Amino acid sequence: MTVSDRKGLEGAGEERDGVGLTHLDQPLFDGARAVKRDLVDYLDAVSGPMVAVLRDRPLSVVRVRPGQPPFMQKNVPKYTPSFVATVSLWAESSHREVSYALCNDRRTLLWLANQRAVEYHPTLVHGDSWRHPDFLVLDIDPPSADGFGHAVQAALLVREALNGAGLAGAVKTSGAKGVHIFVPLAAGADMEDAAAATRALAARAERLDPELATTAFIREDRGDKVFLDATRAGGATVAAAYSPRARPGVPVSFPVRWEELASVSPADFTVRTAAGLLGGADRWADLLPAPQQLPADLVAEGHEIPIARVQAMHEGKRRARARRDSGG
Repeated sequence: MTVSDRKGLEGAGEERDGVGLTHLDQPLFDGARAVKRDLVDYLDAVSGPMVAVLRDRPLSVVRVRPGQPPFMQKNVPKYTPSFVATVSLWAESSHREVSYALCNDRRTLLWLANQRAVEYHPTLVHGDSWRHPDFLVLDIDPPSADGFGHAVQAALLVREALNGAGLAGAVKTSGAKGVHIFVPLAAGADMEDAAAATRALAARAERLDPELATTAFIREDRGDKVFLDATRAGGATVAAAYSPRARPGVPVSFPVRWEELASVSPADFTVRTAAGLLGGADRWADLLPAPQQLPADLVAEGHEIPIARVQAMHEGKRRARARRDSGG
């Protein structure tokens, strides 16, 4: 067998739902302990609930090409096939139109998987309803990779704050080192009000145990506390339920019941184990509470709290001036 013959066999693949799948036996990325087929097979196995999570939401993906570091892709490439639905939105940061993929069917998910799209980060809004998020999200981020237990404790503070506000949320592992808490919102929720309510909930949770949790946006101000990230609002994205993550072992963001949160580890759920644990069910849909109205007092409280990114920008400038003035 010639070298070219061997290369041809290595690149040979298969077809599913009209999508050609290639190089399935290549390592997914350094440290993945998985090959591309593991990613494709997992996403295919969970395509029903995965598409339900992603449908009609502008999608950013993290791709990993062989020998290259992971990169976030928002704009669909020019070679994107016509069956992939897209939506064009104005990106204020880059001052241009961005054409986002909409992962509305199994075929599109398989195509993205073949493009080595490992992570799936949809917006909290649908493409045709940009001003009205249907989720409030808090991202619970511990200070170290082995801090999941502390993230769980902080998540329970958020749950207590939610209960105090008359709200309910569902929780999932982020697939990284923390957890995500989602609160479904009633139709027509205002983007600014949802962002304000998120800030207020984080602040209330922080007050319950300020030695454990913090809302400090500037990393150096957090110390060894768990960060309650209330900035996942507006046009922000969050790793979807069931999304793999480009980390060693390829863990998956996995829905869990509140009562089992303290007994799990992010490493329990990977592209090789998660589909079997789901058993064909849409666990995220089953765990999400019904959509809820935002309490007026929570929204009003949040509007009094400065927007973290804006506050951090001004504080960063102030500290830079102070360093210059002191000759540091």
